[in-house]
Amino acid sequence: MDKSYEFEKPTFIKRIKGMLGVDFYRLFHTPVFYIFLIISAIIPAMVLGMTGTTSPNGEITPLYTNTWQIIASNEPMYAVKSISEYANMNMVFIFGGIMISIFIGHDYKSGYVKQLFTTHPKKQDYMISKTLLGTFSMACMCITYLLGGFVAGLICGYSMDVNFGSLVCAILGKIIMSLGWASLYTFLNVLFRKFFGISIASSFFLGTGILIIGVGSVVGNSTMLNLFLYGSSVYACLSSNFVTIIVCLVCSLMWALIYNLIGTLVLSKCDVY
Repeated sequence: MDKSYEFEKPTFIKRIKGMLGVDFYRLFHTPVFYIFLIISAIIPAMVLGMTGTTSPNGEITPLYTNTWQIIASNEPMYAVKSISEYANMNMVFIFGGIMISIFIGHDYKSGYVKQLFTTHPKKQDYMISKTLLGTFSMACMCITYLLGGFVAGLICGYSMDVNFGSLVCAILGKIIMSLGWASLYTFLNVLFRKFFGISIASSFFLGTGILIIGVGSVVGNSTMLNLFLYGSSVYACLSSNFVTIIVCLVCSLMWALIYNLIGTLVLSKCDVY
């Protein structure tokens, strides 16, 4: 047999590039992506401009004293003391989880996976592609959230005073955490692939950080909580430094590795249709 007619098996890089090409084409032609970008920009503006506490004499005191508190808390916060500490860029991860649920849910509802796994049997490629897609989406949401918060702070006249280096580290830390969150959401949606409602609910529940906040309310602020995904997200705060970025990167990569391996195992052992 003439070996010139044999087809060369695509390399890992070529497989991922091909799958990412399809996924990103679909992403950029999906209205829900742009809807969530807009929501991510509007939310901080609404929180800064419309929230506050009312005193007994009827005066309304804003929850925030500084624009950048809508981006991150002043210090690592595992036990919620007030809504102002909780309502920051971490909300983006909730929106990102819902978007990934919709995206993967459509893969199964439309029958796309049937065609995909017939011609592209590598289950790990699917996990990696969806994780990277989710990471990109949430990183974009973080950027629009930042822009929305900045503009709202200017309009509302909030203070802009901040340690610029700490602010940058906090923002980078949260963007880096998008990788870990995307891997978690991808795994959850593969696990509950036949139950779209459950996948949405689980993504929302874990995205709120209720579990880690529950632990934090008992044990208080602890560096050990950074072994958990949400713990690392709140670790990125307005007192962050370069070490914060390293911690977020290590935790995010660790979760990405764990959930991609488990997700690949689920897809390999179970009926994906």
